[in-house]
Amino acid sequence: MSADRNLLKDLDYSVLQQCMHCGLCLPTCPTYLETRVERHSPRGRISLMRAVADGELEITRTFADEMAYCLGCLACTTACPAGVDYGTLFESARAEAERSGVSASPARSLVRLVSLRFLLFRPWALRLAGRLLWLYRACGLQALLRGSGFFSLLPRRIGELERQAIPIRRRFSDVLIAAVERPPGEARHRVVLLTGCIQDIAFSDVNRATADVLLANGCEVTTPRAQSCCGSLHVHNGDLETAASLARRQLDAIDPGRFDAIISNSAGCGSHLKRYHHLLAGDPVYVERAAAWSHKTRDIFEWLVEIGFRKPAAPAPVGEPSPVTYHEACHLCHGQKITSQPREVLRSLPGFELRECPESAMCCGSAGVYSLTQPKTATWLRDRKVANIRSTGANVVATANPGCQLQIQQGFRAAGGDARGQPRIVHPVVLLAEAYRAEARR
Repeated sequence: MSADRNLLKDLDYSVLQQCMHCGLCLPTCPTYLETRVERHSPRGRISLMRAVADGELEITRTFADEMAYCLGCLACTTACPAGVDYGTLFESARAEAERSGVSASPARSLVRLVSLRFLLFRPWALRLAGRLLWLYRACGLQALLRGSGFFSLLPRRIGELERQAIPIRRRFSDVLIAAVERPPGEARHRVVLLTGCIQDIAFSDVNRATADVLLANGCEVTTPRAQSCCGSLHVHNGDLETAASLARRQLDAIDPGRFDAIISNSAGCGSHLKRYHHLLAGDPVYVERAAAWSHKTRDIFEWLVEIGFRKPAAPAPVGEPSPVTYHEACHLCHGQKITSQPREVLRSLPGFELRECPESAMCCGSAGVYSLTQPKTATWLRDRKVANIRSTGANVVATANPGCQLQIQQGFRAAGGDARGQPRIVHPVVLLAEAYRAEARR
């Protein structure tokens, strides 16, 4: 790309012109609700992007900071009557801010190199880091350092980050799930299960539950070994080049033509996976495969409802049903427009009563790495979410994204109180798998 061009100037200008500045997005935008400042709203950010595209504004640190302050939750796209493609605008603006280097510093560059270009680009490295984190907790070192007050001797931010360390599973997905598993009886569908990166090392139980649910619904499940990151975190952080490399790697490893569906159980990943055709639109080698990939990709709940999933048989009623509430992950409800399907699954569960959560589609503050880069706003959103969940009286909280699950768990821990009185935070597919297992035992 020449020095006098940038990603915003290269966009189809009609995308930038879609915004009518009507303001209907304002009540849905978390950063605008927090600050009531126009530039922190979708239409304010679009105005900045358009000014850059028109050559009226240079890319500055202030512009980059504003794009970084946006959660990318896409709630504005659901509210927008004009169908503004804010996702494409946001990705282009963040990528251009990164390309310009206005936010670069040695420490920041090192963090991005280690996380985006090394750990999340090399599956073996991420799994090694995950194993070390598991050992850190399993051997008692974590409890010892926390109990001794060691982290109080370090800068406060280091202690905060350590408390947000992802809990790692003892066994990863490749140990729990065979390369190919077949359902009892004849397979009605052939699907490939994507195990993800963070999902693989921190929520391998969710992947196992997803495989079990697919098997119970007549699907032959192929789970490729040592899968790579899909690239969603890279796109979210303005690294389109690495994201495109990871997309090509996925397309080389998995032929979408062999399967009826490509299954994702992570909202953020699924939203990005369905945009491979957009990410690789300029690549003549991969563009057709990317289009086929996007066409075949399904969220697990989208697929279950599409094929007519089997509802678990209800046992004899014992006491009152357990109240469960549902937090909608942003990239499931706003990015993929999937809202009714998870609720349909939850309503099918014997022994549960679904209670709607106020502001269920409001972001919890996780948003990829947002809780690390924008802790103040992330904490405000997290606490707001916890308060809304508590108002339902539910003792189970279902959510379909690993970042949301971790963020809400941290919110309840931060709120204090008796751990035994805190709700269980769980992926809805785990509840469905448990219902199938209970049915089989009867």
